[in-house]
Amino acid sequence: MREIVLDTETTGLSPKDGDRLVEIGCLELINHVPTGETYHQYINPRMPMPSAAQDVHGLSDEFLADKPEFSDIVEAFLEFIGDAQLIIHNAAFDMGFINAELSRIDGNPIPHNRAVDTVSMARKKFPGSPASLNALCRRFNIDNSARTLHGALLDAELLAEVYLELIGGRQPGLVLSAEASKSDSVQAIERVARAPRPHQPTAEELAAHAEFIARLNDPMWNK
Repeated sequence: MREIVLDTETTGLSPKDGDRLVEIGCLELINHVPTGETYHQYINPRMPMPSAAQDVHGLSDEFLADKPEFSDIVEAFLEFIGDAQLIIHNAAFDMGFINAELSRIDGNPIPHNRAVDTVSMARKKFPGSPASLNALCRRFNIDNSARTLHGALLDAELLAEVYLELIGGRQPGLVLSAEASKSDSVQAIERVARAPRPHQPTAEELAAHAEFIARLNDPMWNK
């Protein structure tokens, strides 16, 4: 099973207001295990970077000036994600921006049902608790000390760890090694034979039972 953990950075909060993508970061999982394969791309939004957005991710106009536009990188991006399920924190936000960029170049939108929203997963699993990426890193003791600013690839890497915890956590101690499974490592248990226990009542037990029955009013044993 192939999954892609995905995160983006943008110029603002709303593609409907003209905000654009400036960074995409992706990390591949196969059967819930990171493969080391990643996709990371900065994007020139062709618009000034608002100071509020730059304070979040640190990406300036000068830094992005020589980066490719979305139309230049879309083919490589779509090839990397393929038809895999997408794991996204607050999926509606990132999917909205990606599909807005695809719409600008007359591309086909990515169906929203391809995305698993880890915010919804966290809120369902921990009702009433904070569901931000930082809060979930603290909950699961995931080191996020390098996250001084938001960054798409770093956040995707952290989200991959959070996602694996949300679906049950990694328990490497439960994995059986090849050595442990060899038949010669199994120790035989010596069992001590016991004499069968008698089940037939003794004459004394039968006499005691008859005496007890005699003291009962209309006992059912006599019916």
